[in-house]
Amino acid sequence: MALISSRVRDHAVGGDGGAPGAPKPPRKVPAPLPGLAMAAVGVVLAWAVHLLVPAVPMLTAAVVLGIAAAHTPGLRARIRGTGRAGLTMAGKRLMRIGIVLLGLKLSLHDVLGLGWATVVMVLAVVAATFGGTLWLGRKLGLRGDQPLLIATGYSICGASAIGAVSEVTGSDEEDVATSVALVTLCGTLAIAVLPLLHHPLGLDDAQFGRWVGAGVHDVGQVVATAQTAGPDALTGAVLVKLMRVAMLAPLVAAVAMSVRARRATPAGTSTGKRPALIPLFVLGFLAMVAVRSTGLVPGGVLDIAQHAQELLLAAALFGLGSAVHLPSLVRTGGRVAALGLSSWVVIAGASYVGVLLTT
Repeated sequence: MALISSRVRDHAVGGDGGAPGAPKPPRKVPAPLPGLAMAAVGVVLAWAVHLLVPAVPMLTAAVVLGIAAAHTPGLRARIRGTGRAGLTMAGKRLMRIGIVLLGLKLSLHDVLGLGWATVVMVLAVVAATFGGTLWLGRKLGLRGDQPLLIATGYSICGASAIGAVSEVTGSDEEDVATSVALVTLCGTLAIAVLPLLHHPLGLDDAQFGRWVGAGVHDVGQVVATAQTAGPDALTGAVLVKLMRVAMLAPLVAAVAMSVRARRATPAGTSTGKRPALIPLFVLGFLAMVAVRSTGLVPGGVLDIAQHAQELLLAAALFGLGSAVHLPSLVRTGGRVAALGLSSWVVIAGASYVGVLLTT
């Protein structure tokens, strides 16, 4: 009876010692500072790796270091605990700012200077890679948004494109991290493999540069690969690559339209939060392209913006890398690897044919 009376009394005062109906104490929101500090350290280490081994782009090193940190016994608990909020913030918000600054690399005059044949070739390669990867990823039964994210990363600009699309789809952090890891791995392999195919495929330096620009994912990986064939190859590679980067805005807008349509009921009501038709960071990207196209931005400002963009994206990719869970990746490793290899073959083959037809 005493025990029953005690329980009744506890229930009468709210069950937790407070007064009946008293408001519950507010939940503490995890502070982002520890995670942001971890991301900053990751950026410094990635920069150091790039200085020691120039062939390894800083963004690639940032992803790898993030994955390594997440699986280091002494750091794993901190990353999953106090660091998670800040690392997630880096992977999302800093990614958006970096994508906006990415627009300053792109001038409409440079893209149009490639000629319409090259523009059509790039559009065809992007469409074939995106459509083929998305279809195969779904056939392989990959979880969640992985097929869409991997298709985006391969066809446009690697991890930056994955981050942009994941913002409008609200993708699971693990799906984003796995997709970034796969695209980064394949892009890194391209740095070593594609130069070996330069002469066996019968490509001159300019053709090789365009092939690299049309077929390699991240801008830094394009530069690291194309520079092996000299300045002509590097110039062509960067211009073709930036043409692919220009496809980021229409692709994100198309994905946003698809998500909005999917979340709307036949009666016109919404079944969930609908993304903006054109996200704010994509509008910022387009604004920066317009600013660069005026030719009025001083070279020094462009250099500062480029360094800031690399640092922001490196912090974001470290954050995304820290969310990779290798045991989960291993469980779908065979299917993910099959998709990555198949997509790599598609984009390399399509871009090779396109370069031969347009040069």
